[in-house]
This record gives sequence, C-alpha cells and structure tokens, in this order.
Amino acid sequence: MDTNHVEIGTGYPGGQLAKAFRTALGHEDAATRQRAEERLRTWQTVLDGMSAGTLTVGSRTPVAGLPAWVTPQVVRGGFATGDAEAGGPLLPHETATGARIGLRNPSRLALFHYHLTDVGLAELEALLDGGRYDVTVPEEAALPTVAWLLRAGDRLGALTLLDTIRPFADRLRFTPQPTDAPMPDGVMVHRETVADVRTALGVRRPNARVMAMNEALTVWNPFADQLLEHWLETVSPEGTVGAVTPDGWPDRGRELLARYRRLASEHRLCGKHRNPKQNIAILRAALELAVAGRPLPPRRRGLLQHAVDAMVIRRGTPGSPEHTRLRERQAADAALVSSYELAKLLLTRLAEVAPNAGLPDTGWVVAPVSEAEAEAMRPGVRVGTEIPDALRRVVERVLSAPVATLVERGVVPSAEVLAGLAPQLVAATSALAYHDDALRTLVAASYRAFANRRSLLLLNLESQVGIHELPWVEAVARYRRPARDTAGLAQAALTEMAGLTLRAFPATILPNPMIQELGALARQAQLDVPLTEELAADIFMGSFSDKFRRAAVLAADLLEGSLYARYFAIDYAAVRALPAPQTPATGPKARRTPKPPTAPTFAALCRDRAGNTRGGSWVAANGMVIEQAQILTTHNLAALVHPIGVSPAEGWDGLARAAFSGTSRLVGQVHNNPRPLGTIKDAAYAWRQTVFFMSLCGLADQISVVAALQDDLKRQPDHIVRRLDPVVAGLRHILVGGTFDDNSALTARRFTAWATDGHWMRRI
Repeated sequence: MDTNHVEIGTGYPGGQLAKAFRTALGHEDAATRQRAEERLRTWQTVLDGMSAGTLTVGSRTPVAGLPAWVTPQVVRGGFATGDAEAGGPLLPHETATGARIGLRNPSRLALFHYHLTDVGLAELEALLDGGRYDVTVPEEAALPTVAWLLRAGDRLGALTLLDTIRPFADRLRFTPQPTDAPMPDGVMVHRETVADVRTALGVRRPNARVMAMNEALTVWNPFADQLLEHWLETVSPEGTVGAVTPDGWPDRGRELLARYRRLASEHRLCGKHRNPKQNIAILRAALELAVAGRPLPPRRRGLLQHAVDAMVIRRGTPGSPEHTRLRERQAADAALVSSYELAKLLLTRLAEVAPNAGLPDTGWVVAPVSEAEAEAMRPGVRVGTEIPDALRRVVERVLSAPVATLVERGVVPSAEVLAGLAPQLVAATSALAYHDDALRTLVAASYRAFANRRSLLLLNLESQVGIHELPWVEAVARYRRPARDTAGLAQAALTEMAGLTLRAFPATILPNPMIQELGALARQAQLDVPLTEELAADIFMGSFSDKFRRAAVLAADLLEGSLYARYFAIDYAAVRALPAPQTPATGPKARRTPKPPTAPTFAALCRDRAGNTRGGSWVAANGMVIEQAQILTTHNLAALVHPIGVSPAEGWDGLARAAFSGTSRLVGQVHNNPRPLGTIKDAAYAWRQTVFFMSLCGLADQISVVAALQDDLKRQPDHIVRRLDPVVAGLRHILVGGTFDDNSALTARRFTAWATDGHWMRRI
C-alpha cells in the first residue's frame, strides 16, 4: 500500500461538530450545553484550519509555523486545534508578575525579556533552588533551564536555547508557576492533586427531594404538631374542636402564626404547608380566622374537625408514646447528612491545603463529623456521622504513597490509571542521571509535564515527538551521568513497574501510555526492547514498523513449541526467517527523526494469517490483521518476561487464573449488550493473556489450571457458560495434543477478537 500521499478527511471532525451542535441545541442541562458549545467552537476551529491549510492532520508538525517541540492543543481523535497549550491569555501568576514589576500592560514578550535581566534571572535561580514550582506544560521549563545553564557557566548552551525559543516568546509561556509545595520525590505518587479533588467535590449538587424531605421532617412536622396541640386545647369532652377557648389561647395562636410567617420566609423547599388540602394548612387557616375573632363557617369547621381527628388517629396525640416514637424515627432520618452536605464539609477541611500536590495521609480528611462541625452545620446533624464510601473514594485519589500501596488500596482501579501514574516514577528515575539537585528537579518536572502531552493522530508511521527533542532537554543532555551509572536503577524500576502492571491487571493488555513509559525506562536501562503499541484499526494503513518483526522474533525465543504457539498455530521458525529491512540512510542529509523501517514480510504474514478479510467492515478487516501482529508478538508479554525480567511471586499459574477471571467478567458483559464488540475484543485479549501465562507453566500446572478454569466456569451464569465453554474446550483440546483442524475439535473454538462476518460470540 502506498502511504506517501495519505490524507485525513473532514469526516470525523465534521461528525464531532454535528454531535456537539445537537447537544448544545437540545440538552436539558445548561452546564452540558455550555460544554458542548465550547466543543463546537473547538471543532469548528479544526475544520477551518484544515480548510485553510494551516493544519496538517496526520503530521507530527500539524500546526503551520510551530515546530514539533511545541505542545499542540489536541482534542479527541488526535486532532490538533491550531493552538498551543502554552499559549492563550496570560495566567494569573503571569499577570501578578507583571503587576509586581510595574508593567502597565504585561505581555508574554515583556515577561520573557524581564526574566533575562539580572533580577529576573536571580528570581529563576531562587525558584530552581527552592524547588517550589509547577511545570504544567514542558515549555514552562525553558527559561529556568536558561538560568541554570548560565549559572553553570554554559553561556553558549544558554544562547543556543534562547535562539531557539525567542521567535515564540510573544506567544508561549516559558516560565513555571510558583507554588507553596515542593516537587514530589517520585517514590510517593498521587493520582490527583488537592485541586483536582476539590473540583470533583465542588461539582456535586444537592438532591432537591431529599432537602425538601428533611425540611418537612425538621421544620414543618414539628410545627404541625404545635398547631395540633393548640387546637386540641379547644376540644370538648364530646370531641368537638373549637368548643372551648382556654385563657390565653388567642394570644398563643397569634405567636404560632407569627412563627409560621418566619418559618415560611426562611424555609422554602417544602411546599406542603401551602397546599390548602393538607392538614397543616387547614389548621393554620382556621387559626387565622379564630384569632381574628371571626366565626368559622360550617364547611371550614368540618374541615378542621376532620383534620384534627385524622392527625390523632394516624399518629397519636403529640406527646403520646406512639407519636413520640414516630417523631424520633423521623428525626433520625432527618439527621442523616446528604452527600452534598458532606462534600461541602470535605471542601472546608481541604480549604487550607496546598492545591498542587497530594496528601501523605487522608485519614483526617475523611474522619467522622466532629462536634464543632456538627454545630456549624444544619440542626439535627449528628456528631460521628461517617463519610460515605463514594466520597471517601474521591478523597483517596489525592493520597500520596508508593504506587503499589495505591494499587492495593484500590486507588488505582485500572491499567490505564496506573499508566497515568507511571510518568511520576519514570521522571524521578530519569532525573537521577543528573548530578545537580536543582537540574534534577527541573528535568523531572519537564518529564512529568511532557508525559501529559496528548498524542497526535499520525500517518505514514510517523513517530510521536520524544522528550529528547525538547530544546531545553537537549541543552542539558551533556550534564547527564554516563548511562552505565544509572542503568541498574532504571532496570529495577522497569521490572517493578512491569511486574506490578501484570500482577494488578493480568487481564488487560498494556495501554499505549504505559508502553511509552516502559520504553523510556528500557532505554535508560540500556535494554533493546521492541515494545509495540496497540494500533488503531480505523487508521491502519497495512504497514508495520520493523520493531513488530523483532518483537515476534523475541517471542519465538520464548514460546516456540509452547502451548501458546500450538493454540494460535504459530510457526515461529518461519517468523525467525523473516528478513530484516534495510537500515535507513544516515548522514548529514538524513532526516533528524527518520521514519522507522517497515517490515513488509511481517505484514504479509499477518495478512495471510488473518485469512479472507473481504466482505465486511474495512475496520474489522484491519483489526484482524492487527490482531495477528499482537498474537505473533504476544503484545509485549514476551518482552516483559525477557529481557525485562518479570517473575510474579504468585507464579504464572496464578496470573493465568486471574486473567481468566477477567475474561469471564468481560464475557458476562456481552449478554444483552446492544453493542458488544468492544467488550468481546477486550475479553479475547484477556483470554490471550490467559493462554500466554499458562504457556510459562509446567505441564502439571497447565493441567491444574485447565481444571480450575472448568470448575470456575461451572459457577458462572448460563450465558457465560454458553460463550466460554467452547473456548475452554478448545484450550483443553490443544493441551492434549489436538489442533483446531481435527474433527474432534468441532465443538471447540479458538477465541480471537476480530471478524468481518460478525463475531460468533455475539450470536450465542
């Protein structure tokens, strides 16, 4: 396939534009409409840029006039908007700096020039030494790097870096934001900052029904009891209401009515007391007439008598045992604090905490309501009220602890979330290569910010921008220790992170962000590991880079003749025989970032293994080819075993059982699912990992695992059994020496993810 002139059309961004337009036009929630309007403007900007030629979608330099190292603003699907993340209006700390130095109309260019003065450079050096700053986008590390280079006596390096970034000084932010908290050390990581958790708690809204009910229980029911008691004073021995009028009764009635007016003005959530058909309204209206000295009309007197009798019959006389028990139970219900109220309490507790960091301990944040807090909240709130699990989980996301601890406590619920934490660890490991403490902190901050850079949609095997391409990182590269001095530390971090990912999420393939971080550690450990990303079927163009062939050869060294090879019918000898491509050109005329060499023979093998991919969706056809590449390479599992060196303490048989549990859970979600293909795909990947883990076991353990899988399957619902029974039968058949081509394997199925003629699991 010729990939030299492939372009991305406007179909996807046009579809996103239309979707945002429909939401902005018709959604019932105002906040949702506002967010949709923002997306609408963003996608319109994308389409305008594509039309004008200022955006080249699919390129690693998508924005005209901006080099690859500038962090582009990227929206869903990998589309650049044309804006830079470090651009836009001045941020508050920039405006504050401008005001402090006396700039009437501060601009980025003026601030840039200020930071190159003696005073400005001194401020940057103080920031470097204190380590109390936050690099949110990589560009913010540029001028601090200049200051460090000048202090180190590297004037040429500083001037070279300035020449590179100066053309963009009027648009981009090249200084970080000062903070109160120091940089994290990398050993302790957190999923979210205090500011993130505050935002999550702040968006919670009160439940109007619950609040109205609480008002009825704590305000209007007690007031109705007082009205009833007042009218019961007028009942004759025969039970007639209003037959007698005790001394002071009218005056006490006027006080009740005055209290009613105060309550009605202060408590407006419950409207029951305003409904003329409700007993409380009938008693109040009759009292209005009585204290005014006006006789009650016969109909009003009848309503009053009926209301009093009904209230006594239903609940008892106020003060009676049955009435007291009812009101105590209702008071207890009203004393239950809503999630909204407790979220506000948690916000109060977090108000004075530094916003841009995690917390080493969250116990005090989620402690029960104290006596002082209960007094400050609404009446009826009980001391010792526990924080509910839903809110505790939100707060736990700010916990700063070793990543294994966060996984154990459930703060990290998925491999994708773990991948989001990996940059904090990799940044610390990467920074160990630098002798100077201030530079080490700065490089770590740059790495963490760079890890948040969203991936672009790329074509023609273009590679994402690497951190080594950032001019300020390149400028200090010469100050790194020799790689051999830090390789051991990187190797240990690599093995720990890879092993933790497998142990915690054995049924999940490595997400692309995690592959990127493991690749960075592997390079620091001086390991040549061909880690392969998951490719998108909707933009796949038929080619694989040569690292896929190399990864398949690595898998062959581990798995030739194994259960895995037999299950997926892999001829690893043929894989080893695939020729390596020619080395790309080098020299002064070669591209600085050359395209990786392709492996056409590997791609041909994958197409051949995928079989007939005609007659269905082209996306599904692409998916079948990509899946064969994943099968041949084990999608990085072989690399984790060797050379990375993962060896789980629970044994490979334990991981196999855990991966099968994940497979069963995912297959269970297929039942009655109108769009099950994504779930089927994930289940097939989990099953592939099950087979891989089993292949690393001895024969006795393999037999034991298959028996355990069958026992586990017997405890599953029928719809899971129907779908997985032929899958387990297929594995058992291969284990005893059969193949899927045998007549004896008619009831067995090889479980793969993609199909162009409709997946068989969907039809069961």
